[in-house]
Amino acid sequence: MIRQSRGRGVAKAARPEPAGGITRWQRMRRDRTLLLMVLPAAGLLLVFNYLPLLGNVVAFQDYDVYGGGMLHSQFVGFANFQRIFEDYRFWQVLVNTLTITFTQLILFFPIPILLALLFNSVLSDRIRGIVQGIIYLPHFFSWVLVITVFQQMFGGAGLIAQILRQHGGGGFDLMTNPGLFKFLVTAQSVWKDAGWGVIVFLAALAAVNAELYEAAAVDGANRWRRMWHVTLPALRPVIALLLVLRVGDSLTVGFEQILLQRDAVGPGASEVLDTYVWYTGIRTGDYSYAAAAGLFKGVLSVLLVLLANKVAHMLGEQGVYSKS
Repeated sequence: MIRQSRGRGVAKAARPEPAGGITRWQRMRRDRTLLLMVLPAAGLLLVFNYLPLLGNVVAFQDYDVYGGGMLHSQFVGFANFQRIFEDYRFWQVLVNTLTITFTQLILFFPIPILLALLFNSVLSDRIRGIVQGIIYLPHFFSWVLVITVFQQMFGGAGLIAQILRQHGGGGFDLMTNPGLFKFLVTAQSVWKDAGWGVIVFLAALAAVNAELYEAAAVDGANRWRRMWHVTLPALRPVIALLLVLRVGDSLTVGFEQILLQRDAVGPGASEVLDTYVWYTGIRTGDYSYAAAAGLFKGVLSVLLVLLANKVAHMLGEQGVYSKS
């Protein structure tokens, strides 16, 4: 029989929970510290993401910023959306947006996966740490700095153009070529964010049971077969989740990045939905039209998320949310 003494710090037995479980108020009191920690982030999300949704009413008004604002502007129904669908420039901008998104999805999305596989299976720990630090660093650069670096390398007076001229070659200016603009912004995104995206996949690889690799090695699987049959299946849920999120964010392709280079290649090749909304809404003052275009983009993005998540379910993955 275990002797229990008073005042000696004997651990108390945990109280059994009631048969019906604890109430919501009791859970809130129990987790009050965690709730206080998340309260600032929830406040920022509410103020900057949810409250602005009330402004979508502008899309259904003939908004007059000087004549009373949202409360007193004339309601016009879906007239602004009709203007959007009849505007050939809007459809050209939508095609540009989807073209740049598709290019980035094909050329940029697989690179963090390949780098994570390389770091996990080929490089030694010391070399891995050095290379990771190098490729992570551009993520913390502003787009102004990233574009400046590319200008110094690939611009008309850049390093490559000067080397070609010194060896009798012609001019070279990638920064003002409209036909290659989608590849230019993709290369910039790869250089800036590929290293940061590796973190997610390395975290997923760290959770793989090492016994699976040992069992595959015992069965005679070489390094490539272990990668194909063990590593890639472990990454499938994460790949499916990030792919669904990327599809949902496909209509947002980098406002600041595009805006800084818009004049260099012309709006015909570089105009995307975000810059189109900026110029029509802020520069020309047509707020109702811009709000309708932004709302159309948001609704279409939600539909793309639902569609991509449905495809993920059909492939046996959970996606953003599980099946109901």
